[in-house]
Parts: sequence; structure tokens; C-alpha cells
Amino acid sequence: MGPAEDQHPEEPVEIALVGDLTDQESDITEKLLSVPAEGECVLYFNSPGGSAYTAISLMSVVLLRGLRATGIVTGECSSAALWPFGACQRRLVHPGSVLLFHPMKWQSEEHVGLAEAAEWSRHFGYLEADMDQRLARLLGVPAAQLREWMQPGRYLTGPELVAAGCAELVDLPFPKAAS
Repeated sequence: MGPAEDQHPEEPVEIALVGDLTDQESDITEKLLSVPAEGECVLYFNSPGGSAYTAISLMSVVLLRGLRATGIVTGECSSAALWPFGACQRRLVHPGSVLLFHPMKWQSEEHVGLAEAAEWSRHFGYLEADMDQRLARLLGVPAAQLREWMQPGRYLTGPELVAAGCAELVDLPFPKAAS
């Protein structure tokens, strides 16, 4: 046989998305770009979210590069973290996984002029509707179902996401209890 690499195919790249995604966007993007186009990776989620633009960017990198990503919610996958999770071809949760769906939050810089605030308001309305449509499509749920989760904001457990057809349930391999 050939070299050892031929005997053991390379394992998928594993990437942790932990904490606020905005603070780690550069590092996560770099790791996603290290996965060959159409390559396989595993994304581990324990994140409360971050910026909507970070969510769009990470989702776009996964989709545009055709990554065969498996997303695993190890703890929390909420808010903006839902978009890169939704971009995963395979989504895994366990009974302790938690996912918060909520409407997008308005954020703006201080000392914004009236014209700029009006433009941001117009853009915000477009962005919120567009991102909600994309997330419903990624998760394969009707837009009405997503709106129900978003208003006023709802925590879903792993089993609830599985019941909605959005993910697979895995059991954690706890050690056997001593006799």
C-alpha cells in the first residue's frame, strides 16, 4: 500500500463557534477558508450569537464554498449563530441543546443624523425580513413556524428542533454507572 495518508483519509476539519461570533469572526472565517472547497467540516456551537452581518458572512462562506458541514449544538446556539448552523447540511442536537429564536435587535451608533437613522430604519426592515426568510429556507420550516418561534422570542430544546424536522437527535455517551 501507499503512504499512511492513503490508508487513513483525512478527518474533517473541526471548528468551534464559542461565545460571541462577532468577536471571533476573523478567526472562524479563516478556519472555514482552510477547509477545501466542497470539503467536509464539523462546526461545534456554543454561542449566544452576535452581529447579523457576522451571521450573514459565516453562512455565506459555508454555502458559497459548498462545504459539507455538520453542525453540532454542544450547548447554546442562539440568535445570529442560527444562520451558520442552518447552513450546515447535517445538524445535530442533544437533549440539553438550547436554541433561542428572537426578532432581530435594533442597534445603532450614537450621534446618528436623522437622514442616516431613516435609512438605517429602512434597511433594518429589509434585513430582518430577508434573514428570516433565509433561515426558514435553511432549516426547511415554513415561514409561519419561524415567526411563531421568533415572536416574542422562544428557547427551543434539542428535541423540539428535532420534532420540527430541523435536526437529528444524538445521545451523549455518558459512562456507565458503577454497580
